[in-house]
Formats: sequence, C-alpha cells, structure tokens
Amino acid sequence: MGLRLETLDIPSLKPLSSEKSLGEQAPLLSEAAALYLRLKGIGRLKKFHQSAERNLNYAVKSIGDRPITTFTAKDATKFRDWLLAKGLTVESVKRSFAAIRAIVNLAVREYGLDYKNPFSNTFMPDLNDRKRRKTIPIEDIKRVQSICVMMDDDRRWLLAVLADTGMRLAEVTGLAVQDIKLETTVPHIDLRPHEWRPLKTRSSERIVPLTGSALWAAKRIVDTQSSPFAFPRYTDQVSCNANSASATLNKWLKQHVPTGCVIHSLRHAMRDRLRAVECPPEIIDAIGGWASQSIGQKYGDGYPVEIMQKWLIKMSDT
Repeated sequence: MGLRLETLDIPSLKPLSSEKSLGEQAPLLSEAAALYLRLKGIGRLKKFHQSAERNLNYAVKSIGDRPITTFTAKDATKFRDWLLAKGLTVESVKRSFAAIRAIVNLAVREYGLDYKNPFSNTFMPDLNDRKRRKTIPIEDIKRVQSICVMMDDDRRWLLAVLADTGMRLAEVTGLAVQDIKLETTVPHIDLRPHEWRPLKTRSSERIVPLTGSALWAAKRIVDTQSSPFAFPRYTDQVSCNANSASATLNKWLKQHVPTGCVIHSLRHAMRDRLRAVECPPEIIDAIGGWASQSIGQKYGDGYPVEIMQKWLIKMSDT
C-alpha cells in the first residue's frame, strides 16, 4: 500500500510535504533573536537590545541554540527552573519569558510556521519574592529640592527636573536645550526622541508641564547652558550616558533619603504625590508617559497641557 500511494497523484499529500519542508526552514533561536532586533529594535533604547541579548544568552545556556520549532513545553520548564536556580525573582523570570516568547512569535509569523509557542503558558510559581521599589517620602523630596537650589549645579538641576516631573532619568539626561519651552503660556518640556536618545515607548513622547523645582531648574539650564544639550556632561551627538548619571546621582542621593531609595524612586513617588491630590489616573498616565490601560484612553489628542499643569501645581504646593 505504501508503494502504491507513492505513485498516486493525491493532492492532499502535497501540502503535507510542503509543510514539512517549511518546518525544516525554522531559524535557530539566535537567528530569530537577530531578526527580532533588526525589525523591532529600530529606534529603541540601547537597554532594549541589551535586554534581548541577555535573555537570549540565558536561553542558549540552559536549553541550547536550536531551531525554534524543536523547543517543547519541557524545554520551557527547564528554562524556568534554570532561571530560578540562578537566583532571579519570579518577576524577572517572567520578563525573560516575555522576551523569548516575543522573539519566537515574530519568527513564527515571519517564516510562516505552523507552530505553537511553548514559552506562552509556562506555569510560574508564587514565591512572593518580588522586590518593591521604595518611594521617597515627600518631606525628603522637599529637603532634596532645597539642597538642589542651594548647590545650583548641573547635577542638581537634573535631580530637580526629575523630582517635579516624574520623567525617566534617560528622558531628562538626553534633553536638548531646545526641548525646553519657557516662552509659552504654559512652560513645558517637549519630550521627543533624538538620535542620541530614543524613547522607551510611544506613549513616552509627550508634553510635560514645568512647575516647582523643575521649572526653576529648566530656567537655570536655558540661562546658563552654551551647549545644545541640557546636560552635556552626559550627552553628545552620539549617545546619552544615563547609566553614568544614575551612578553619580544615586551616590549623592542616598545621603539624603531613606535606605533603599534610588533615583527611580522619584518616579514612583510622583504617582503617589499625584494620587494624594486626587489627580485622575488618566492624567497621571499622561504626565508620566505611562501606557494607557484601555483602548478608549488612546483616542483623541490627550489632555490639554493646561489641565496637566493644574494638577502638577497642586502637587508641588502640597
């Protein structure tokens, strides 16, 4: 019967043969990662590329660099256990899985493969090991702002902008002086991507009103800075070294804030301070550039800058 079937012209057998051939063309995991970075990495921060490469290395070390269609649910379980044994928290393991899952999903679509991603539904244990970032108490923030005004240098200007805008460190460090708009009804930062500093997400591109210590620092930058960059100590035409700024500022900040608080804690504190004055969640997201949670929030042009300014003034005055 087998010999007879081989000689028969049965159309239904041809797609099966084609599918097998297509499956054999599946890329290695490393090739899928290179494809992912080439397509998805355009205009993304250096951190995005480093994260993808780090998680790829984790996967290759634990389960090998093989054609993606050879991975099974057992491999995904082995990858999870390897990461946990390495000492990563469950949240970090989930992020690693999200990266590998995205890499495989894109390759499956691009290569037209009929394959179910085994990294999609791996069980994650509840180990209650999540490390929550601490926020900086308002009284400490006020004290730091006062010291910044007294010291009045570029590093303290950077801190002052962070304190009353909730912007990410890289967003502020990579500002051009022309991004700071003071000769307007509402002084603000026109936050946009630059060649030397892209933005983390699409929602990161926004207008950020300047109030309180952030407005003071912005005026000092515009009045004194001869460079086209707001912080030329860390930024040039090629790159923005936010990591260097983070190391320096954290070393100074830890002398003035509770143990465990870091520069990024100012961004966490921003949400708490806005909540304390009963600012609507949608406006908080608009100010901080956090991704909206619902589809409806993505329609329209967003909140007028005057509305965001009103809530930031209320926050700065409390």
